[in-house]
Amino acid sequence: MLLLVAIVLAVLLVPLLHGDLRALSTLRFRLPGLLALALLLQVLVITLLPGPKTTLRLTAYLASYGLAVAFLFVNRRIPGLKLVGVGAFLNLVAIGLNAGVMPATQGALSTAGVPPPGEVFANSAYVPGARLWFLGDVFAIPASWPLANVFSVGDVLIALGAGWAILAAGLRGRPDTADPG
Repeated sequence: MLLLVAIVLAVLLVPLLHGDLRALSTLRFRLPGLLALALLLQVLVITLLPGPKTTLRLTAYLASYGLAVAFLFVNRRIPGLKLVGVGAFLNLVAIGLNAGVMPATQGALSTAGVPPPGEVFANSAYVPGARLWFLGDVFAIPASWPLANVFSVGDVLIALGAGWAILAAGLRGRPDTADPG
C-alpha cells in the first residue's frame, strides 16, 4: 500500500510542478516480461492460489523477487530504479534468510491490526528469532487509518524510488530542470 500511495502522490505532483504526465509514455523498459512474470507469480502465490507453505509455493515466491530484481538491474539507468532495486534486494534478503517469510515484529502487526496467518502461506508474519529482523516489516500504519499495514525499510526505498522515477520522467524537459534524475 505504501507503494500505491507513493505512486499516487508522484502522479499528482507532476502537473503541480508543471510537468507532463504524458512523458511517462516515453519510458522504455528492457525485458518487461521479467516484471510481468514476477507479478504474476506473486499474485498466484498470495492471492489466487493461497494455501499452506510448500516448497513449490516458496520457490515461486522467491523466484518472483529474483525476477523483479533482474528487471530492475537491466533497467537501472532509469532514474529511481536503482533505489527500487536496493529496496527489493533488501526485501529479498530478509525473506530469503527467514524461510520465505518477511519477518514482522509483533508490535508492528498488532499496531496495523494484521491477524496471524494460521496455516496459510503469508508473505509477512512474526518469525521467532528472525534473521536480520530489522530489514523486516517493523513499521506500521495503524489499524484505525486507511490502508493499515506493515512495511519494511525495503518497502520505503521501493516507494521512494518509484516516486522518483515518475517525477523524473514527468518533469523531464521542463525549462527549469536540466536533469531531474
